[in-house]
Amino acid sequence: MTKNISQLKRIGWGVRGVFALGIAASLAGNVLHAADNPISKAISAWSPLALMLAVELISRIPARRGPMSVARLGATAVIAGIAAWVSYWHMAGVAARYGETGASPYLLPFSVDGLIVVASISLVEIGGRLRAFNEPAADTAPAAVTTTLAEPVSVAPVVEPEPAAAAPVTKAPAKRVTPRPASAEKVARAAAKLPGAGVAEIAKKAGVSVSTARRHLRPRVTDASPSAPVPAETSALAAAA
Repeated sequence: MTKNISQLKRIGWGVRGVFALGIAASLAGNVLHAADNPISKAISAWSPLALMLAVELISRIPARRGPMSVARLGATAVIAGIAAWVSYWHMAGVAARYGETGASPYLLPFSVDGLIVVASISLVEIGGRLRAFNEPAADTAPAAVTTTLAEPVSVAPVVEPEPAAAAPVTKAPAKRVTPRPASAEKVARAAAKLPGAGVAEIAKKAGVSVSTARRHLRPRVTDASPSAPVPAETSALAAAA
């Protein structure tokens, strides 16, 4: 849209140059045909200047529907008719004075007046298009805001990200611990190494208490002979005597 507006503005300035050229030609014909005094020249130059000002006002000021707009367009048409009529005869007289013969003096003014008419219509058309580009943006902006406020606001559901898979925990290989021998095995080993030793010595060798050593030594003796005394105990009693 910005590109189109810039292009229309450039075209508008070109059309204004063409319009100014037509007004200058009409103005020159009127001034050359007038009497050689300032007042006559000013009177003859007025019609083209009035037409130029009227066209500029119409092309720059937006027209609204209503009697005022019709009156403005009607007044511009009257000014254009008067300027065309006066300029036509002035230019025809000048052309005939400076050597044009036949139908040329009467046809030449049509080219100037026709150029002015085309340039005037083009200026009005370009001004209308420029206003058409600017007005919709101003008119639709409040409507867009109202529509946005009136419509319910839909909130998109929040999607929670899936938890990342936990990395497998690599356990370090457990150290192999050799289980300590049970107290019965300790007592058995100590008794095997100290045959005929007393309970106290066996308990000391096995690293257990005397009662524990006695508890583990008694079944072995009992299995051999229920009535026989425990060798360790016998040895301990003999030592005490």
